Amino acid sequence: MLKIYKNYLATMGDRKIKVSCFQCGQTNYYPEDAGHKTVVCGRCRNPLPRPGDVVSVNSAQAVNLISHSSLPVLVDFYSDSCGPCLLMAPILDRLARRRAGELMVVKVDVERHQDLAAQLGITAVPTFIVFHRNAERGRVSGAMGEMDFSLWVARLA
Repeated sequence: MLKIYKNYLATMGDRKIKVSCFQCGQTNYYPEDAGHKTVVCGRCRNPLPRPGDVVSVNSAQAVNLISHSSLPVLVDFYSDSCGPCLLMAPILDRLARRRAGELMVVKVDVERHQDLAAQLGITAVPTFIVFHRNAERGRVSGAMGEMDFSLWVARLA
């Protein structure tokens, strides 16, 4: 039987694990012991992403997160045919796991979601933008070393 958790307060060590819903932007608390069970948003009942995962989102989901998440959101605008984008993928994965509950990390494929890329003035990939409370905090384009990238994100989020 599939157990569903709703807006459940959980801790990871002594930290609360927060995750924002891609559909409505609601910040939820994710239970540490959820394992592979489906955890749903307390507001809209849609499935939540696992804390520490980098998830591909569409334009509407990205806008919802940017507009409504109480957590900072790091958006990676990428293309599958971009070498530097592929080099940054494991760096993003490690950053997302390290900052789980503090930062949402999502990816937007600029070839599939050209509308959002154009709206935000994305002219090169990879481009990384940090948003918090519906405001752009900073952006950078191109591949970076892991330490430099982590420090850049830490300054903004």
